[in-house]
Amino acid sequence: MTNSHATYAIRHVTSFRYESPVRFARCNLRLAPIDFDGQKVERHKLEIDPPADMRPGIVSGFPVHTVRAVIAKPVTRMVIESEARVTVDRVAAEPAKDDPTIAEAANAARNVADLGPMAPANYLYSSPLIAAFPEIAAWCARELRPERGVVEACLALSKAIKAEFVYDGSATDFDTSPADAFAARHGVCQDFAQIMISGARSAGLAAAYVSGYLRTLPPGGPL
Repeated sequence: MTNSHATYAIRHVTSFRYESPVRFARCNLRLAPIDFDGQKVERHKLEIDPPADMRPGIVSGFPVHTVRAVIAKPVTRMVIESEARVTVDRVAAEPAKDDPTIAEAANAARNVADLGPMAPANYLYSSPLIAAFPEIAAWCARELRPERGVVEACLALSKAIKAEFVYDGSATDFDTSPADAFAARHGVCQDFAQIMISGARSAGLAAAYVSGYLRTLPPGGPL
C-alpha cells in the first residue's frame, strides 16, 4: 500500500463585488477543514474584509464546521480568506484479500448503533439531494456485487464512471438530479459523485459526499 504523509498550507480566497451597495450580508461559511482519520488540522484562520460579526453556525449533526458571518452595513465588496495548515498521514486504499465483501460491509454498517456525526446511519439512506434510482442501482450493481471485496468493487465503479461519462461543465447545474446526469452521461464532479453515492447506498453501503482540495502531481497536472 502507498502511504501519503505531507503537510499542506492552504489559502482559499473568495471575493464579491456588487454593482450597488448591499445593505445586509449574511453568510454560512464552511471553510474550516475537519480532523479525520489520517488528517489533522494544525491551525485555521478565517478573515473577512470588511470585518464581520462571526459566530458558530447551527450544529447540523454532520462533521462540518460552520461559521455564521453577518455584515450589517452597506458594502460594495467582500473578501473571505481562509488559511489552514493540515497534516495528512494515511494509506491509500488498495484491494486486499482480507477485505470485507460488499455484503459484509453493508451488514456491518447496519449493525452500528452509534448515531454520531460519522455514524453509518447518516449515510445509508436516500437524502433530499441523492435519492435511490433503479436505473443507477442496476448499473452500479455490475461492479458492486455482494460477494466482491468492497475496496476492489468501489474502485472499479469509480473507474467505470470515469470511462463511461463525459466531463462537461455546461451539461448540468448545481441542482441537477443524479438521475438526469446519469441519463445524459455528461456532467461534472458533483454529478459523478452523486451517481456513485446513489449506487453505493442502493447496495447497502454507507456513502457520503466529501468536499476538499485535489492535489495533482506534478502541480497543474491531470487528475
